[in-house]
Amino acid sequence: MNLSELTTESADPRFAGIDSMSVAELAATMNAADASVPGAVAAALPRITAAIEASAERMLRGGRLVYVGAGTPGRLGVLDASECPPTFSTPPEQVFAIIAGGESAIVAPCEGAEDDEEAGAAAVDEAGVGPLDTVVGIASSGRTPYVLAAVRRARERGSLTVGLSCNAGTPLSAAAEHGIEVLVGPEVISGSTRLKAGTAQKLVLNMFSTIVMVRLGKTYGNLMVDVRATNGKLRERAVRMVRTITGAERAKAVAALQANGYSVKQAVVALRFGLSPQEAADRLVRAGGRLRAALDERTIGERA
Repeated sequence: MNLSELTTESADPRFAGIDSMSVAELAATMNAADASVPGAVAAALPRITAAIEASAERMLRGGRLVYVGAGTPGRLGVLDASECPPTFSTPPEQVFAIIAGGESAIVAPCEGAEDDEEAGAAAVDEAGVGPLDTVVGIASSGRTPYVLAAVRRARERGSLTVGLSCNAGTPLSAAAEHGIEVLVGPEVISGSTRLKAGTAQKLVLNMFSTIVMVRLGKTYGNLMVDVRATNGKLRERAVRMVRTITGAERAKAVAALQANGYSVKQAVVALRFGLSPQEAADRLVRAGGRLRAALDERTIGERA
């Protein structure tokens, strides 16, 4: 794939004079360019939706979500994956990222690693991906060798494969079962795909992890009921959620949370039905971990 033909590598004449602009003019120019990104993501929603639906179906059966990328796309994958344990109490191995060059590439440039096809395939083998897993390859250009090799190997191993890029008709889209192309156009600084392309990728990854987790029952309405309440702010958020769902006074909400290891779901179930922590935990298990189902007498079948 000829790099000169990629829109993400092209130079937009509208931005040719940015080095002569004032700070205010340049800020306004970048803001205007960034404003086009949500529209580009919206145009790709049918493909995004299909990929998320297919991934959620597998994860409901115990699959994992694996991001693969190099450089900025790899770091975005790491960022999104690392937010899942504190937000949704997922185990680290359920949603994780593979970045070309390994962990050191998260904070230090390792640009040559993106050309290592053997390493991309080997990383997927090492992760042991299989038919229930989803592997999302992220590459602005859609032709990064490391990512392409990883996606191809994942597909050989039976995984669901998704290719997220910012160009049209990319090799990555051809290699993956679900090709998502978010066409953001040329960057303010030509080729600097950490800008609009990076923003677009982050928006799509936000959708991917969030919607999958909602489908897995990790929220109650729009409340983050699987949050790990590991600091003062999050404990206070947990108290507010318990009070919102149950209508309990603050003291009762705090006591229920303390008795139930600050598990919002468990505290809510315990308060609603007057259960011990173990009884509340058992009821949640019978409801498949879904709070809405655990609170529904018809779903559980009887009052615990």
